[in-house]
Amino acid sequence: MPIVFSTDPDKEAPQKEKKTQWPPSAKNQLARIWRDSKRRAGKTVTVVGNLNHDPATLERLCKELKNKCGAGGTAKNGEIEIQGDHRDRVAAYLQSLGYKTKMVGG
Repeated sequence: MPIVFSTDPDKEAPQKEKKTQWPPSAKNQLARIWRDSKRRAGKTVTVVGNLNHDPATLERLCKELKNKCGAGGTAKNGEIEIQGDHRDRVAAYLQSLGYKTKMVGG
């Protein structure tokens, strides 16, 4: 059982968790943004790739992008997919977070 409080100086009290910076290390990353419709029955999606985050961070970023674009989407295989062509909105939001962005493809 963890110690919650103790007056004994030999026992350490638990450390408070530090708040993590959001988004983590955005300045050092180049987000590649492209439109794709292959393997999706002709439906267009905006894909954000080349991000080095853990799955939980990708899910959180995906949720924020879906809210900004008013569309559905998912985070899988290290990429974020937003339904529809929202490249400009996605790029603007990622730039506001500190990411460098590059439009890829046509």
